[in-house]
Amino acid sequence: MRRRLPSGWHLVLVPMSAVTVLPFVWMVLSSFMTQGELNRFPPSVWPEALDLGGYRTVLQGSDFPRWFLNSVLVSGAIVIAQLALCSMAGYAFARMRFIGSRITLVLVIATALIPFQLTVIPTFLIFNKVGLTDTLGALIVPQLSSAVGIYLMTAFFQSFPKELEEAARIDGCSRFAVFFRVVLPVAKPALAALAVITFITAWNDLFWPLVAISSEANYTVQVGLTTFQGQHKADWPAVMAGTVLTTLPVLGVFLFGQRRFVQALTGAVKG
Repeated sequence: MRRRLPSGWHLVLVPMSAVTVLPFVWMVLSSFMTQGELNRFPPSVWPEALDLGGYRTVLQGSDFPRWFLNSVLVSGAIVIAQLALCSMAGYAFARMRFIGSRITLVLVIATALIPFQLTVIPTFLIFNKVGLTDTLGALIVPQLSSAVGIYLMTAFFQSFPKELEEAARIDGCSRFAVFFRVVLPVAKPALAALAVITFITAWNDLFWPLVAISSEANYTVQVGLTTFQGQHKADWPAVMAGTVLTTLPVLGVFLFGQRRFVQALTGAVKG
């Protein structure tokens, strides 16, 4: 087989890739450094020895395992809720015509332009009134659905051919049966993309958990990482070690979602 020669684009892509990857490589290396090495100027590039003090502080000297579990529960619940609610809402906007459907869709999409910082105070007051503050439910409920997810699913369903749905309706399937048996199996690419985007957004959320959560037992990993940094001093080995452990699930979900996305897209084309 004839090997393809490198093109001129490699001269641009390779340096750009190095610039993107090097910070992550240094983060991993610095998680094995001591406090003295990280405070040194100029900073050390390579650890003198693999020091596990940062990982011991994170895993044994803090509630990081509990924070990690909280983030898994919150992110998992949000992903499941958005896959269910956004897919149904997107299908309704794409296929069902009712009075004000187009205006409603535009208004839903317009909510994505409103910064969350503008609604955080009324949201907090409502949750405090119903007793949801300082609970994991306070982190899940505001993200049960999203305008971006509804728009993504609506755009996908609008490109989906109606003939398959009409054939299923002729065979006696109800609207829900058509949605679950015909539409959703073909919508795996959009669902995979929505799941990856939703998980990364929920996992990396810091602002709202800082506002809604006050007890350390209900911290997520992002809030927990802030406890290793004080006003005048920071435990940088612990910060770097916690950041490495926090990044691993995001990297795993992205790689898994990418593989599932390609598989689902291939299956859809073959079908």
